Amino acid sequence: MNVDIRDTSIPGCFELIPKVFEDERGYFTKTFHQQIFEQHGLEIHYTEEYFSLSKQDVLRGMHFQLPPEECVKMVYCISGEVMDVVLDLRVGSPTYGKHEIFNLNDRLANILYIPIGLAHGFYTKSKTATMIYKVSKSYSSACDTGIHWNSAKIPWPIKTPIISKRDSEFISLDNFQSPFIYN
Repeated sequence: MNVDIRDTSIPGCFELIPKVFEDERGYFTKTFHQQIFEQHGLEIHYTEEYFSLSKQDVLRGMHFQLPPEECVKMVYCISGEVMDVVLDLRVGSPTYGKHEIFNLNDRLANILYIPIGLAHGFYTKSKTATMIYKVSKSYSSACDTGIHWNSAKIPWPIKTPIISKRDSEFISLDNFQSPFIYN
């Protein structure tokens, strides 16, 4: 797997840029290679994989799972384009409470590796976008939660995105008591 693994401003979070092979038929890319992930100390065991299709102006986030079901996520966009955001919730992290923004799209084929203790969300920029999520632990409704999308000073492109009732009712970052500790 030819991949450029790039550090981000948030420790432990990486942007992976795989090689995209293109010819007259279209394009092809490899999204996971166990040996390369192991060489870089990245999670290699994923228990579930999901995909979502979102319409333009949909915002999903900022999601994570609490202990003991916290998980590593790997996300990428296979159709369309999103503004993808991670938010550091790890107490003691040099970037606690800070976010970083990524542009994920089907042509670049970039992948976001999200360690435990980060909230994740995205805003759909294209007419529709399909996102793939790999997670290191199975979904737990009892541990699944989030931070209110508009409480972390993230510069979302619009003030009134399409959001779920659940996402609109999440606690603000200022009121969140984080169980995540930075190592």
